[in-house]
Amino acid sequence: MSEPVSESTSAAITVEVAYALPEKQRIEKLSVPKGTSAIEAVEKANLGRFFDELPETSAMKLGVFGKAVPATHELSDGERVEIYRELLIDPKAVRRARAEKAKAERAES
Repeated sequence: MSEPVSESTSAAITVEVAYALPEKQRIEKLSVPKGTSAIEAVEKANLGRFFDELPETSAMKLGVFGKAVPATHELSDGERVEIYRELLIDPKAVRRARAEKAKAERAES
């Protein structure tokens, strides 16, 4: 005969919330109720105490394991919510400049 699982144990999941800068990173491990959204987990993690430059929650772009998700995404046990920073440099411009530099170097040799 199996033992009954308590409501509080079965209703909680473990998730992580991550934010990173080039010089500083932080991952907070949280126990949250099942049904918690990505933005609710971010708010509970309170990473603003470590990062002054953290954007307001309404402006945050979020993802789970590298895939963008809406703030309302319902989390599953073991998921990691990532708070994304704005890009400082356009990736296309960087690739274009790198290609032009390589082309110029080939022309010189």
